[in-house]
Formats: sequence, structure tokens, C-alpha cells
Amino acid sequence: MITMTSERRSAHAEALAAWPIFGATAPSGPIGGGGITTSGDVLVNQTADGVDLNVVWDEFRDLLGAWNTETTSITDLLSFKTTQTAEAVPQNFATDSMDEASEIGVPTATGGPGDAILCGFTLRDYDKRNVFTWRALKNMDLRQVQSQMDQLLHMDRKLTNGLIMRRLFTPARGRNEFGATVFGLYDGIAPGPPDYLGRTFPSTENHYIASGAADIDSADLEDAIRLIQRKGFGTTADSKIVVFCNPDEAEQIASFRAGEPSRSNGPVARHDFIPANDAPAFLSPGGELIGEQVPGSYFGLKVQGSYGPAIVIQSDYVPPTYVLVAATYGPNAPRNICAFRQHANPAYQNLRLIPGNAGSYPLVESFTARECGTGVRYRGGAVAIQCTTNANYTAPAIAV
Repeated sequence: MITMTSERRSAHAEALAAWPIFGATAPSGPIGGGGITTSGDVLVNQTADGVDLNVVWDEFRDLLGAWNTETTSITDLLSFKTTQTAEAVPQNFATDSMDEASEIGVPTATGGPGDAILCGFTLRDYDKRNVFTWRALKNMDLRQVQSQMDQLLHMDRKLTNGLIMRRLFTPARGRNEFGATVFGLYDGIAPGPPDYLGRTFPSTENHYIASGAADIDSADLEDAIRLIQRKGFGTTADSKIVVFCNPDEAEQIASFRAGEPSRSNGPVARHDFIPANDAPAFLSPGGELIGEQVPGSYFGLKVQGSYGPAIVIQSDYVPPTYVLVAATYGPNAPRNICAFRQHANPAYQNLRLIPGNAGSYPLVESFTARECGTGVRYRGGAVAIQCTTNANYTAPAIAV
């Protein structure tokens, strides 16, 4: 049995008084730091309306599972998921030709994909700490707690859509961690577009356009569509050309009428803008509509209408005075313009919810994380337009 002198007992009591075993804020001083709270010491285990915190945590994990597998966004329509750091991607869809057969000769062999360039893709980590104090959880109902998860999901969509838009609207090339070139669209610098079905293109071909006017006009869209389709993009039945624009530009495009100037003293439009079939009712000048209206949604995204062969999708992720015209082949299609790179280990893919240091109550502290990156795969599949009177295109600042 170990005994203590009266002096040691007194010193021990003073130490306990100064440093509580758990649940206290550390006093000021050079050491600092309180004890670790265990599940048995937890100060709150349910919301103000009686919902167990672990049940809420399980619901959040289920929600993230659905978010990662079922949601459709701009990211999905413009990208193809990959774990590769770089990939040799042919820059058009042209194929080799068959040989005329001979009785003795041997046919030539098919080669690999022609006109391919090595396209690099970035990869970076993004996260956000989610933390509640015990007093907050004790007084918050389930809806208030869920609102934080809603914010995190919106942050994730802002991140993924923003990364894609930033890459497509930025001509400047970059490098990934292995030194591979990360391309934007055709920027007027070699390598330029390869030949396509007998059509040749200059190495200075540029898919970043300064419109020459402060307002979008019909010629801007028609020129962009022409640049894309002449290279073989958006011409097949499984593809669609989409105009992604800010609400300001969407409103202007909605005023385009065939045979009339598309802006003050501007070019005459070749097509009518036709509202989608779920838009407010309207009458054509002759009292009837020629042709069919496009559906009001495209893979879950709201469609405003159509202009010529393109559909118009309004999005706040597109900065004002900028418009993106792009060919898409559907969500996560191999022919989509961008790569959306994720970690090679499936455990690190998609949006993840990671418990913090709160033991049996991870909702008290957790981390939301995503590891991803991007880069252009098909440089001719889109055109970025800036509505400006300046002679040269300037990339926008896009927050992620």
C-alpha cells in the first residue's frame, strides 16, 4: 500500500483543483489543454426535437451516397470521370479507311488513335470542417442541423461545377504533379486542330472569342456552333450542343428572332429562339408554331429553349458577360470535353464525410472532403465567348 505525506496530499489536491480531469476549459498558462470527453461524459446526444445524433449522422451518410450516385449537374454533362494522371486523346472522331482487297496483297494494319495529344489532369484536395458546440446541438432542431448539410452539398456543387467552368473559360495551360500539360480549349498556339474529313484548320485556331460588343448576339452563337461542328463535335444523334449562359445573357438570347437584328445595329439572326415546352405560353407572329419545342429539362437541368441546333441552359455558375457553347454526349460520356479526375483508390473518390474526434458522436465534429481535378480532353468540343468591346479575350475569375 502506498501512503502519502500530508505535504504530498496537499500538493495533489491543489493540482486536481487547477486541472479538472475532463469537461473543463484549460486555465491560461504555458501548458494549456483540457481533458478528452468520452461517450459516457457526453453533454448532448440528441437535437432539441428529440432526434438521436447518431441517427442524424447515418442519414447524412445515406444522403451523400445518393448525392454521389444520382445527382446530375453541369459537371456530369461536360466531363468524363477518370483516375488517370494523363491520357493520349485523339482530337477528332475521324477513322482510318479500308483498303481495296487484292488477291495476293496483305491488308495494312489498323493503327492506334490518330491525331492524339497527351492531355494532363490536375488533382487536389478540398475539405471543410463541420462542427457544432454541445450547447448549439442541445437547442437546434433537426431542420437546423440538416441545413448545414445542405450548405455543404451546395459547396460541393460549387466546387465541381466551378472547376469545370474555370478550366473551360481559361486559355492558359498548366502542369499537373507529373509535369503533363493541362490544356484548355484551342488557344491559337500549336498544337492546333487536326484535319477532319478533308477539312483543314490553321494552327492558330482559337476557341476563345471576344465578341466585339458588350451584348451577346446571334453571330456569336452561330460562329461558336460552326467552330464545334466543323471539327465533328455535336453532329451525331447521341450528342447535343448546349449554350450555357448567365441569366443576363439568357434573357438576351430569348429575344433573338430570325431575320431581325439580334442586338441594336447588330447581325441578323438566322434562327428564332424557341422557348421550351414548359415555358410560359406564347403566340408566334402568325399565330402558330412551326416545328417542335424542346423539352423543358435535359438530364435534370432546366432548359430555357433552343436556338437553331443548340439548347439554352441558364446557370449562375457561368459568370456574367460570358457564354459557353459546348457539345455533350450525356452524363459521364467518354466523348465529353473535360476529364474529371479522382483518386485511383475508390475509398478516396466522391464526396466523403469523415468523423472527427468526438468519439461515439461524430456529428459534433466531422470533415467533408473531396479530392478531384480536371483538364480538357477534346479541345475542339467547346467555345468560350466573352461579351466585350475589347479586341482580346480575358478569362473570368471563377470561385470554387
